[in-house]
Amino acid sequence: MSSTSDQADPAQSVDEALAAELRLCMVSGVGPRIRKALLKRFEGAANVFRAAPSELRDVEGVGPKLVRSITAAEQEIDVAKEIAFCREKQITLLLETSAAYPRPLKDIHDPPGVLFVRGEILPVDALAVAIVGTRHATAYGLVQAERLASGLAHAGYTIISGLARGIDSAAHTAALKVGGRTIAVLGGGVLEIYPPENEPLAQQVMDHGAILSESHPLAPPLAGSFPQRNRIISGMSLGVIVVEASDRSGALITARLAMEQGREVFAVPGRVDSRNSRGCHRLIRDGAKLTETVDDVLEEFGPLVAAAPREDGREIRHPVELQLNELETSVLTAIGSDPTSIDEVISSTKMAVPQVLSTISVLEMKRLIRRVSGNKVIRL
Repeated sequence: MSSTSDQADPAQSVDEALAAELRLCMVSGVGPRIRKALLKRFEGAANVFRAAPSELRDVEGVGPKLVRSITAAEQEIDVAKEIAFCREKQITLLLETSAAYPRPLKDIHDPPGVLFVRGEILPVDALAVAIVGTRHATAYGLVQAERLASGLAHAGYTIISGLARGIDSAAHTAALKVGGRTIAVLGGGVLEIYPPENEPLAQQVMDHGAILSESHPLAPPLAGSFPQRNRIISGMSLGVIVVEASDRSGALITARLAMEQGREVFAVPGRVDSRNSRGCHRLIRDGAKLTETVDDVLEEFGPLVAAAPREDGREIRHPVELQLNELETSVLTAIGSDPTSIDEVISSTKMAVPQVLSTISVLEMKRLIRRVSGNKVIRL
């Protein structure tokens, strides 16, 4: 497993800032939203641990029990030991402050403070589509998932899913079959593969992408952690495709989160008398794009690469004209050739903050704009 120097630093020299960031992520009871509130209030993880109990209690969501956990963390959480354990197990630690941390994920309102990664996340994985659906897939659903995953992987997109039985497994497998990249986001730790029969598939995913989780590597796959992980699946993706989902499918949670994050949502129609079609049909009624082919997805994003045959039968890829959807056009129009603040873009477009941030990420990937600072972008 290769790592960037930025990824390796925490394991080699545990400076105060890195240690504090990791420690804060590991405090029981500090979820993504409370973590973000603490960082905003105290301007850095190290300052959180220097704060007086009375100051900690001023933060919304922080009660007496959590105050005790935070104040005891420096004595009870051995950060150096955790880093050494991850190094031994070839697990990369990606803190939100890391340059290698997935850029689209930074833009959601509750990003994970740390990702535990087996395998490798590459810059090309910013161009990703999630494919999710029921664990109890029909033959029809499996075929549709495989067809869409292989087509998108062939077009250069990384396929993201959750390594579950059914649609998830079909999507990962299809991407791998065509030599594409795929990423699995787990509900438990990366050393606790679930379901256990997917161990071989998990290894293949690691060899051609990554498996990752915000949970400790040895955390069991508890039912309550799966809805939480779904925000990572959608947050790392440009859009989410739902293939077969009942009324109560977890895939619908992923679709809802995708909408909140300003991602595109696609749904594959099914038989009107199939229980597994109800969720997808409801999404379509609510505005999700009815999806029959890979072209339906590519039209929404704009084709980024096209394949052209060579004489030896292999394919080469070359850039094609970018097509922008309405949101992308609106945001791009609001960005000038001089540095433009994201606040100005939000004001000009009158779009929701998550939509603007996710759209900016898409335009960056399409090399139409670039960030010149944390809060400013410029048109290329």
